[in-house]
Amino acid sequence: MPPPRNRLPMGRAVADAFDRTSAFVCCALVVALLAVVSLGALTRSFGEPLIWTDELSRFLMVWLAVFGWVVASRKRIHVRIRFFQDRLPARAHQATELVIQFAMTLFGLLVAVYSVGLVGKNHDLDATSLPISMAWMYAPMVLGGAITALQGASEFILALRRPPPPTSPAAIEEAALE
Repeated sequence: MPPPRNRLPMGRAVADAFDRTSAFVCCALVVALLAVVSLGALTRSFGEPLIWTDELSRFLMVWLAVFGWVVASRKRIHVRIRFFQDRLPARAHQATELVIQFAMTLFGLLVAVYSVGLVGKNHDLDATSLPISMAWMYAPMVLGGAITALQGASEFILALRRPPPPTSPAAIEEAALE
């Protein structure tokens, strides 16, 4: 028996909660970055700069970039140029999509694995002006790589199941109208 319409399957509910949490973290990071940079600029204007604001803003920028990457990947709104791919015959289009998604999965895995190594190599180094480990600079890359790999694998599976897209101009226009 299928689940009731008003309830999401467990996997979808977890993914939606993750997406909402990621978007919230992005918003919090933007606010924190704005506050830290503003504080740094304000204290400089009074001739008493707080040195730690520069370093903290770098950490926040890295975390914001990675969480923005995660949100864009999850929403499928990352930059992608399909000009040439959309002009390929249906089978070549589908094959190209599979190659792209496999490459994204591999890229995500490599980023995650190498980031774990960077976190390990930097865990005992302290930041210059903050009492935190430099490993925190690289920690979000583990998450970003893992999410990219999972998203790429998911898109790969979907591309395998999806029928090839229409290639004639009339069929493309018709599909766009639907």
